[in-house]
Amino acid sequence: MRLRYIVLSTFVLASLFAFKGTQPEILIIGDSISIGYTPFVKSTLENKAQVFHCKGNAQYSSYGLSKLNDWLGNEHWDIIQFNWGLWDICYRDPNKPIDYTNRDKINGKINTTKEDYKANLETIINRLKQTKAKLIFVTTTCVPDNEPGRYDNDVQDYNIIAIQVMKENNIPVNDLYSISKQIHKEDGLGDNNVHYKAEGYQKLAIKVCEGLNKLIND
Repeated sequence: MRLRYIVLSTFVLASLFAFKGTQPEILIIGDSISIGYTPFVKSTLENKAQVFHCKGNAQYSSYGLSKLNDWLGNEHWDIIQFNWGLWDICYRDPNKPIDYTNRDKINGKINTTKEDYKANLETIINRLKQTKAKLIFVTTTCVPDNEPGRYDNDVQDYNIIAIQVMKENNIPVNDLYSISKQIHKEDGLGDNNVHYKAEGYQKLAIKVCEGLNKLIND
């Protein structure tokens, strides 16, 4: 009886490890928008992949560069989805700390120039490629007209830069920007806030899962 129990236990453990090994591990790197939709992505893909978000808010691209090694750790990532943008295009008082309360698109200075944004993305990609993971970039979501620290025109300009960089590096792009405009109208937190209600994040997650599923099934 004891031998039978040991054999059965060994079989169960082996099966669990085997199952875990069949599921790709996905790392999502991004700001609070990605933090908002990640739980819905996890639940949607729970039978296909293990989904994780980087620790905390990825903020702006140069901050991401400083934290990238910590986020990647020693884990083997099969797929990495990444995005920077909303913090990069935010106008702030340069004499105050870089945080969510420091926003002034009238008198402030943009957080990251276009040249630095492009250079930061290129450096980030070089590091991400070292992981051998499949990579995918998601475009930055829209900015409503009365948001105090950002202009939607900047989102579009910086998305163009990012898309070109991804094209040069053969990295697929999942366009969240286009659908985010309608989603924000229906389920945003107002015309002065870039964030979404739960229903909005759930809709964004559907689009995110479309992009990730293509890499999972590839």
